[in-house]
Amino acid sequence: MIVGENSRSDDMDVNITKEKKLTNMRSSTADEFERLVPARKLSLEQCLEYCRDDECVEVTPIAVRLRKVELAQVEREKQRARAKRAG
Repeated sequence: MIVGENSRSDDMDVNITKEKKLTNMRSSTADEFERLVPARKLSLEQCLEYCRDDECVEVTPIAVRLRKVELAQVEREKQRARAKRAG
């Protein structure tokens, strides 16, 4: 699933289920919480306008979601390389 926006044109692969690794070292500044901007609720039309060529829109009775067509990051890299060679 697409979880955020990146200011660059390429994709950033992240694993949102991994937690921050804690170390035994203390820092001079305490860890601060990141302020997150609430998710935007997009309509079906907005999702279709926002989606790229390698993304699709999933529509269920409860939600409208954006996601990658190819979920595996390795396969997306292979497809990107093939497209680069072909065109």
